[in-house]
Amino acid sequence: MLSSLTKSRVYLAGICSLIVTVGVARFAYTPLLPVMQEATGLTESESGWLATSIYMGYMLGVLITANLNNLNYKYLLLRLYLILSIVTSAAMAITTDIWVWAVLRFIAGVCGSGGLIIASGLILKWLVHNNHRAELGIHFCGIGLSIMSAALLVEVMLQLSASWQQQWFAFAVMAAVIALPVWLWMPHPETDAHAGAQIKDNPPGKTFTLLMLLAYFCAGYGYVVSATFIVDIVERIESLQGLGPLSFVLVGIGATPAVLIWDRVARKVGYLKALLATYSLNVVGILLPALSDSLIVIILSTVLFGGTFVACVSLVLTLAGKFFPSNPAKFMGKMTLAYGVSQILAPVITGYLAEEFGNYNLGLYLAAGSMIIGSLLILGLILLKQNNESQRALNL
Repeated sequence: MLSSLTKSRVYLAGICSLIVTVGVARFAYTPLLPVMQEATGLTESESGWLATSIYMGYMLGVLITANLNNLNYKYLLLRLYLILSIVTSAAMAITTDIWVWAVLRFIAGVCGSGGLIIASGLILKWLVHNNHRAELGIHFCGIGLSIMSAALLVEVMLQLSASWQQQWFAFAVMAAVIALPVWLWMPHPETDAHAGAQIKDNPPGKTFTLLMLLAYFCAGYGYVVSATFIVDIVERIESLQGLGPLSFVLVGIGATPAVLIWDRVARKVGYLKALLATYSLNVVGILLPALSDSLIVIILSTVLFGGTFVACVSLVLTLAGKFFPSNPAKFMGKMTLAYGVSQILAPVITGYLAEEFGNYNLGLYLAAGSMIIGSLLILGLILLKQNNESQRALNL
């Protein structure tokens, strides 16, 4: 089966890997959160701690991937993450112990970050070695599809009056089915057509790398607040009760085509300018629910948020691959580590603020502020790049 790999099969494997390891292992928690709160008495602060346990696992997954240089081991690890994503989802249904839930969410976090980085690296490497355009937009459509599939599954199960336990089991079954194309068509490192060829890396300077890491740290904080609590935010609006899961569908609808659109934008204006635009629009998407609770504003917010946060990830990780085409996953891991650090703190802080003030507004303001700082850092990267290019021109 590996000998018959095509670009479409490889992309399908990548999309499915994101749906399983990121969608089911990570995003299932968001639309299920209000259901679990109502059925089990889970508080906002406890919800925040569970989300934080996901991101602590997320960090471990990054560290494992970043320090594992053997591509064969990474390939096998991705298969293990597929299995664990299924098992941990099913196991959520058999307990109400918050500490057990925290451990399961921690493992799911490991699967989420590890699966994302490994699959992205394997696919980008395969594309480069097989003379295809080194872009991850199609691959990252899987994040938008994973959000939509998670939200739609919850909505369907709610219409069927399924319990929260039955919904977790449904996610496990969905993951098992969707994992099959990954198992069959994820490219093994040894299947590259030019595996023996030497590829020249183009590492950025230390200042550029530091600013990039800080900017991506800010993006992590900005992303995680809405990604974790958007369904609960909508459910708290009296006129919109019952539309929480559908708001998450809109996030996915915004995210799925956006990565392809932003790939095209990046080709025309450059990756850094495209990133600056996504950061700026993301600020608007985050802030809108704190400013108005009208249906139109919420729709605009969810589509804007979905259409920009995945694009940030896709553009940054594609840049990482362009800097280090010989082993893109290693630098991807470093960037994702910065992205993940802020995600450990943000859910806990936001959960406590929501419990204290009775709404998520202050948490949203902090998330938007983080993205504004990130935008300024991206602007600094653009100026640094222009200065370096001017210096090279003068030297010539």
